[in-house]
Amino acid sequence: MLRYSIPSNLMSATLGQTVSDIRERITATSTEATTGRRSDLTLHLSGRIGKAMLSQQALTNVASQRDMLTLRGERLELGQQALSRVQSSVAGVATDMLSALGSDHETGIATAARDARAALDSAFSALNVRLGERYLFSGDATASLPFPDTDQLLADVRQMAIDATDAADFEARIDTYFNDPSGGWQQTIYQGTPTASDSDSIPGSDPAITKLISGLAVLAASGPDNGVALLKSENSVIHSATVRLSEGETALTKLRAEKGVNQQRIADDLSALDTEETILNEAFNKIAGRDQYEAATELRELESTLEASYLLTARLSNLSLLNYLR
Repeated sequence: MLRYSIPSNLMSATLGQTVSDIRERITATSTEATTGRRSDLTLHLSGRIGKAMLSQQALTNVASQRDMLTLRGERLELGQQALSRVQSSVAGVATDMLSALGSDHETGIATAARDARAALDSAFSALNVRLGERYLFSGDATASLPFPDTDQLLADVRQMAIDATDAADFEARIDTYFNDPSGGWQQTIYQGTPTASDSDSIPGSDPAITKLISGLAVLAASGPDNGVALLKSENSVIHSATVRLSEGETALTKLRAEKGVNQQRIADDLSALDTEETILNEAFNKIAGRDQYEAATELRELESTLEASYLLTARLSNLSLLNYLR
């Protein structure tokens, strides 16, 4: 009777394919043991893959919405912090100036004027806040520093006081300078745009900011060393600027409250997304989930099989013709 044997090279090739298959299964099972998800959804789900893909897309959309809301929240929070710094810097300036004017106390007026200058510098610094490369108070000109410095502003205020014929004329010039789009405030000082396509953004030309800065600027320019007769002799000009500063503080508080509403909405939306994500994950895991303990057990079995396959391969590679014939 004839006996046929399988050639060793054919056996080696067959075993090599088996080893390759086992290694692929180990890679897939290792991923499943770590993630708790099937590595090949198409193979696992067959005709139900469309449902799984819809669930996965929904989870991707949730993550995208969360990123967008988180970014909005960060911008609003930084803006709120900046406006808080502005309010802190001007706190008490209006009251101190009114008190000094009431008693016609020259030293008190000078002190309040110096405090106004310090508050003006601090306000400009705070309003130059940015997130990444985006300046938050520049309107749509997000790459532009909104407020370079206060020197030019104070120089303009002093020049208007020098050119004015009386207190009424000075007030008219101040009004035009700060509130007219063609005035110096928007044309020379503020380097951003007066509008913002982002509803969360606050341009530096916002009326609340403008009113507060206009009051501070006049008070800062009214110090005893300014040398401008109108600002030294007309208390009505200083009083009017103090009132504008107080009105600006009130308007800024209202503005912050409005943005605070947006912050709360974002917090609520993020909470809703968390709930939605939990529900979607549970649904997706039912479709695509893999028991991690079961996967780990299979992984150990596959590793043992692979070790045995390597051992058999090594033995075949050392099989001589004489050993084969035996």
